[in-house]
Amino acid sequence: MNLLKIRKILKSRKPKFLRQNWFRLKRLGEKWRRPKGRHSKLRRSFKAKGFKPDPGYGSPREVRGLHPCGLKEVLVFRPQDLEKINPEKECARISAKVGKKKRMEILKKAEELKIKVLNKGVENVSDGGGEQVS
Repeated sequence: MNLLKIRKILKSRKPKFLRQNWFRLKRLGEKWRRPKGRHSKLRRSFKAKGFKPDPGYGSPREVRGLHPCGLKEVLVFRPQDLEKINPEKECARISAKVGKKKRMEILKKAEELKIKVLNKGVENVSDGGGEQVS
């Protein structure tokens, strides 16, 4: 079976890790924090006290950190960064700080080099500009 499919199945079985007493105090929130109390039932892994993150919930080592398409993500800031990407093993993700003009240059160069871009973002790349409100 494909390791990416195995990872998807494992992720679907993984419980939601909630902070101890998250339901009692709203200010705690649902974010995970490690229980540190001396008498903590969750720290001692008692049944019915919630789940703690363990190595057993992890993904297979070969696909850890990969995008669901099976490629490694590479953050791109300028068109020259695309030349370092291997299209068989890596895909590009354009940084959020990149403006529209440079984004269009990156998309054109990625199309030439046949590199997959994960966040194309701009619907009409050839459009050029938007409406101005006065």
